[in-house]
Amino acid sequence: MPVFAYKALATNGSVTTGEIDAADRPEALRTLDKRGLQPVSLRESASSAAATVARKGKSKPQSNGKNSETAASSKPKPNAKAKVEEDESIPDGPVKLKRSEVVLFTEELSDMLSAGLQLEPALKSMESRQELGNLKVVSFKIRQIVRDGINFSTALKKVSPSFGPLYCSLAAAGEASGALDTILKRQAHYLKTLAELQARLILALIYPAFLVLAGIGVSIVFVTTLIPQLTSLIQSTPGGKIPLAAAILIGISGFLAKWWIVMILVIVAATIFFKAWKDNEANKPTWDRMKLRLPLIGAVITSRFYVQFLETMANLVGNGLPLLRALELSRDATQNRSLRAELNRVIDQVGDGRALSKAMIRSGAFPPLLIDMISVGEQTGKIDQSLRRSAERFDKELDKDLQRIMALIMPSVLILMAGLIGTMAYLMITAIFNTISKLG
Repeated sequence: MPVFAYKALATNGSVTTGEIDAADRPEALRTLDKRGLQPVSLRESASSAAATVARKGKSKPQSNGKNSETAASSKPKPNAKAKVEEDESIPDGPVKLKRSEVVLFTEELSDMLSAGLQLEPALKSMESRQELGNLKVVSFKIRQIVRDGINFSTALKKVSPSFGPLYCSLAAAGEASGALDTILKRQAHYLKTLAELQARLILALIYPAFLVLAGIGVSIVFVTTLIPQLTSLIQSTPGGKIPLAAAILIGISGFLAKWWIVMILVIVAATIFFKAWKDNEANKPTWDRMKLRLPLIGAVITSRFYVQFLETMANLVGNGLPLLRALELSRDATQNRSLRAELNRVIDQVGDGRALSKAMIRSGAFPPLLIDMISVGEQTGKIDQSLRRSAERFDKELDKDLQRIMALIMPSVLILMAGLIGTMAYLMITAIFNTISKLG
């Protein structure tokens, strides 16, 4: 019987190696699964493979060409046909998923892992479900890659771009700490919160969008109809003189009527140039710093970083990962390059033996409240609990910031539209009254 050498992860996160006897690779994988081991690599040993080849050579029957041809043609191949049909139903290349499908995949997988299922059987179970749609294809592809000994996070990157760098980095952190189910559950909560926020934002923007469209329509009527009529009226009046404010408005309307195509082209060109600039690798650090300084939006980005950093650190440290390694994985899960640079400074100082709270103080990028809570955790020896409490507090602050932004959208749009339309109406009415007074 062939002998397979394996390297696998145990349920407690430790790495174990050894050899098992099995008829073939699938049986070896089933044996490891029964032992509660998640295979990282599984190969038939060289001596066993050579012995298998020698046995096959000795047992090969001697026959003439006609008999062998007849036997080959009469041998049924149902499994090969089924496998071909199955492979043909699987599309090639990366599979794109909707956000709702990513959330469903994450929730399903985290629930199965929390229930004690190993990664490969959990993916197999999702692959067998009838109502999951594209997730069946994604589960199949990920399971095939994982069975070859590739990390789950690497498989995610290869199979679908919809998971994103943040998702894959957090999955890698979960694999390293043995808390993949917890990390996935928190990621599902984050994705659901993000989807709910976008839905609320769309609902909050519906009425302002109607106001903006109405304001644009009224402005077009002013520019194309009312202002030319007012100009003709004033010019036809004996001694009529256009007021300065009205003259400015008329000049602006004439400029827009003449050059609107050029202005649209300039705006489109500027948008394309800006997108190319911010997507350039050399300019991404500068753009990330600029995002942190934007009014309101910068505070939301910073608060979200604190919540993600603290939650990831709490999970990693709570599952026994060393503090320095937990910091490195949390840095890899941070997308903003400016904040990642701050974490690099903290990692360098912690690597030199400095306490985490002291390193954060020297960095200057973390708020005093966060540092104080981490310092208490260091003194009590329960830093994971302090990190989790800090994450909960900053999550509440993030929710307040988002509610504040959504509450400011409506008044801001109303003030802008009222100022624009009111100014034009005031200038026109003033010009009309001046003309009437001169006629009197």
